[in-house]
Amino acid sequence: MFGPRIFGIAGWKNSGKTGLMVRLVTEFTRRGYRISTIKHAHHDFDIDKPGADSYRHREAGAHEVTIVSGTRYAIMHELRGAPEPAFDEIVSRLAPCDLILIEGYKSEPIPKIEARRLEAMKHEPLAPTDPHIVAIAADHPVENSALPVFDLDDTTAIVDFIAATVGLGEPLRP
Repeated sequence: MFGPRIFGIAGWKNSGKTGLMVRLVTEFTRRGYRISTIKHAHHDFDIDKPGADSYRHREAGAHEVTIVSGTRYAIMHELRGAPEPAFDEIVSRLAPCDLILIEGYKSEPIPKIEARRLEAMKHEPLAPTDPHIVAIAADHPVENSALPVFDLDDTTAIVDFIAATVGLGEPLRP
């Protein structure tokens, strides 16, 4: 396979996407895989705190600000009115890994599981209009689906399904 293996989790607000993502990352890394994630936000967000040096750099007009320590680094890129970068551009910026898990990006043509919860903001199914949804994970019974249906909390079965779907082999070695 060329390029990174990518699999997504899609669903309406409060459908359980983030909880499922966290459980998937935990289980894949427990199995020895190197996982990267991309989360799409539909709102303005900030990972920096007002008053911090890096925040002040951005507020002063820096195009990119990189914070580096002995345990991690982060690069913040200000769009300053430019359009949101394309999905492929974001993927290309990630370091090599075994699998990239995507939260959101409902319209991207990548294989994905639709997360459904009774507490979700909307209940209109995404699968009937998205041919890239290959399974459903729900906290309630799902009837009349030609797709595989998983319990939203059955992390092991969902990880096995994703691994088979993307052809995930042995983990990359550091």
